[in-house]
Amino acid sequence: MLLLVLLAVPLPAMAADVLRVGVLDGSPPCSEQQASGQWQGRALDLWELIARREQLPYVLRGYPNPGSLLIATESDQVDIGVGCLTVSPERVGRYRFSLPFQEEGLALLIPTDRIAGGRRLLQAVLHPQLLRVMAGYLLVIAVISWLIWRDEHRGDGSAGKREQLRRYALVFQVLASGPGTNVIVTRTRGHALVLVSWLVRIIGASLIVSTITLEVLREPPASGFQPRSLQDLDGRRIGVRPASVSAHLLQQPPLGGRVRVVLLPKLAAAPALLLEGRADAVLADEQQLRHIREQAPPAQRSRLRLALQGTNRESQAFALSKRLDAKLVERIDRAISQAKRDGLVP
Repeated sequence: MLLLVLLAVPLPAMAADVLRVGVLDGSPPCSEQQASGQWQGRALDLWELIARREQLPYVLRGYPNPGSLLIATESDQVDIGVGCLTVSPERVGRYRFSLPFQEEGLALLIPTDRIAGGRRLLQAVLHPQLLRVMAGYLLVIAVISWLIWRDEHRGDGSAGKREQLRRYALVFQVLASGPGTNVIVTRTRGHALVLVSWLVRIIGASLIVSTITLEVLREPPASGFQPRSLQDLDGRRIGVRPASVSAHLLQQPPLGGRVRVVLLPKLAAAPALLLEGRADAVLADEQQLRHIREQAPPAQRSRLRLALQGTNRESQAFALSKRLDAKLVERIDRAISQAKRDGLVP
């Protein structure tokens, strides 16, 4: 769909040639077209700032993916391609770019496993280190309980074996749990042993909690797919935008032909793609995936996470037609540089 937007500039400037500006759609927060037809995004904000400063009238036209926008600039269908377009090695030389305005890396958006937290907690509870800590704690409490029982109750000949065992069990339960320690002893040695059991209980509880916490937090709850590098994408279904740097990366060695590519027209569809099980991950610019996750409903957001943040960091810029006047290109580059210096780059 063709959308014409004329920049409001002073009348003398309108006499100048109107620039044909192509905009990459479906890539929030860089550039996207709203349902109302309005364009918004960080790249659009930067371009509008440049156009106002340099008094450049322009019209906007949307393009569905990076490849179509780059081809449009290469074939002189548009003068400037606006979006967070990555200046990748395979694009350098073929396409003309402005001064880079930011550097960004790739990341993966992957679904979490809703039962992984419980499974991880169960693994922590059954961890050998935790079992050793608990066994040691119970053994020490058992010894202290035996000493208190022997000092306080063993000499009572009126109690049978079953009653003696019940008294010992009561002492053990009180020392292990805490409440009631002031009523199970009457002698000074007994009070000293109760104090020792209190210290053992405090130290033991701290060790148990810290062991469980460390084991639960050692790895974030995630699905069985937990990538540690791009090579881990081998054999997986990966969502990417058509003709993007991410798509090109999956087509090159060592992943070329070993990844099932799932084309994603717009990044906004990424959460549904993942949560419906139609892909194992989505590969795209980190800032875009972070934005998509933050904008998702809470129920979806809690089931998604980012992995491999900052992978393959590269510069991003506007694409320029090779026929664009060199002096105008210099003005645009200077305006980008000034915006970066002033801290106005979105």
